[in-house]
This record gives sequence, C-alpha cells and structure tokens, in this order.
Amino acid sequence: MSPVAYVVVIVLIGFAFDFINGFHDSANSIATIVGTRVLNPFAAVIWAAFFNFSAAFVVGTAVAKTVQSGMIDQSIVDPTVILSALLGAIAWNLITWAYGLPSSSSHALIGGYAGAAVTKAGWSAILWGDKWIKTLEFIALSPLIGMAAGFALMVAVYWIFQRFAPARVDRVFRVAQLGSSALFSFSHGANDAQKTMGIIVGLLGATHTQNIFRGQHGLLGLFYLPNPDAGVPYWVEIGAYSCIALGTLLGGWRIVHTMGNRITKLRPVGGFCAETGGAFAILVATKFGIPVSTTHTITGAIVGVGATNGVSGVRWGVAGRIVWAWIMTIPAAAIIAAASYFVLSRLIRL
Repeated sequence: MSPVAYVVVIVLIGFAFDFINGFHDSANSIATIVGTRVLNPFAAVIWAAFFNFSAAFVVGTAVAKTVQSGMIDQSIVDPTVILSALLGAIAWNLITWAYGLPSSSSHALIGGYAGAAVTKAGWSAILWGDKWIKTLEFIALSPLIGMAAGFALMVAVYWIFQRFAPARVDRVFRVAQLGSSALFSFSHGANDAQKTMGIIVGLLGATHTQNIFRGQHGLLGLFYLPNPDAGVPYWVEIGAYSCIALGTLLGGWRIVHTMGNRITKLRPVGGFCAETGGAFAILVATKFGIPVSTTHTITGAIVGVGATNGVSGVRWGVAGRIVWAWIMTIPAAAIIAAASYFVLSRLIRL
C-alpha cells in the first residue's frame, strides 16, 4: 500500500470510529427518553442524531485541541501510532457493545493513543501535565457531578411540584423531556465528535504525513496541513459530526436497555432531571476543553435520580458491572493498541 493510500485509509478508520461511537455512546442520548416511553426508539434516534450534528455549528474545538496536542508528544506521532490508537479504541468499543456495557469511547480512544505512543517511544511520549490531570480527574468527577446534579434536580422538582397530581406532572415532563434529551444529545456531539477531530488533525499534522501530501492537488490537497495549530479543517469537522450522527441512527439498542431500564426505573420527570444534569456537566467540561465521558456522566445522573427513592431505587449490581467496565477501559484499550503497534510497525515500513 502506498503512503498516500495508507494515510487516507487511517482517516476513514477515524471516521469509522466516530460512527461506532455513534451507535455505542449515543445510546446515552436516547436511553432515558426511550426508557420513559416519551419517544419510541426510531423517533428517539432521529431526534438525537439531529442534535448531535447541530453542535457542529455552535461549539468550538477546545476538546479537539486537547486530544491533538495536549496529551502525546507530537514529535513521535506517525500514521501507525494513530492507526494503532484507533484499532485499540474500536476493538474495546465492540467488546463492550457485544456485552451491552456502556463503557466510554472517549477514554478508549485516549487509552489507545497512549498505549500506541508508549510502545513506540516509551513513557516520555506522554505529556504529563494539566490536560492529563484534568482528564483523569474527570473519570471520577464526571459521574459524581452527574449524580449530584441529577439528585439535586430531582429533589427540587419534587419540592416545586409536590402539590400537583402525579398525572399532571407526568404530562408536563413528557414535553420537557424532549428539550432535555435534545440538550444532552447536543452536548454529546459537542464533546465526543471533537476527540476524533483531534486524532485526525494529529495525524495530518505529523511531519511524516505533511511530507507525503506536500504538493498534492485536488482532494488529496485537503490532507496537507502545514499548520496544525491553525484549527480543525472544516471537512474534518463536518465529517466527524456526520459520522457520529449517522451512527446514532443505526445502533445502540442493547445499551439503551441497560441505561434506560436496568439501572433504575425512570419516569419522564426522572429522565428530564438525568438528562439536564448530565448535559450541564458535559457542556462545562467542553467549554474548558476537557474530553469528558458522556457515558460516565449520564450514568451518574441516572443513579442520582434513582437514589432519591432510597438505596433500593438503584440496581447496584448493574451499576457495579458498568463501573468495572469504566475502570478497565483505558488500560484495556492501551494494551490492544500497544499490541497493534507492535505488529503494524513490523509489517508496514513508511
């Protein structure tokens, strides 16, 4: 395979990762609204996909910049490192999807990137600093923030609507949950699509890739990125948002069942509080360029809503399985990516 074709294939695999992210992670956006029966699954995925894509025209690219240059030393990045990172993340996503576990695509990608880089250049490849600290902190903080927000909103709603008949409250929040679900889908697209953008820009900005595409014309000329710090190319941005939205349309049903019904039994009011609390936490992280896990956040918010009914309101056995999947995500994706780099670097000579 020629170097040009090799890089083009890696970019396509990057977009494929975003597509897989769509049917794996975007179930987070629709699980509560399906679980509360406000929308049927078909209508819910269309609703979520639309707002996933709409984030392309509103939010910036702070998260993409973090993934591109804030975590791994760019001097060691080459196409094989990027490909290995993507393979590690995709493999782990498919494994957890097969078991119906809502693990984090974000942390799978970060773990895969780190695993491939370390295999090539040792631990010095990782830029230990503020970006890693914030990302690792939010592995713990995002579900806790989601839990606290979901719990607080649910308590506030109970207090405000305590004199209303349950049937009337249900009618109000069946409408309100359309808005909260849209907000969460928007926040998911805003944070998650940017991680793939960062990986692709890291690939195009690598010295080796620049040398391959320097002087190319037509469509291949789009792959030449002389200044990666100038921002994310528009075609990369639209491609990433399109793929995550398309993935939302085509999958995620097994994880919808886990998220929407098995952690706790939700009504529209609970779905509204979980989605609003989760969206708030994700949008704050996106503003500061932190690649947070939407999966962690919405799961924490659902647990917080269920906890307002007492400890028995949460099915802790299911929640425990999900936590173990979270803990394993970064090291598992890193190991798969490391093995991928070890094999690919011996098969492919650039």
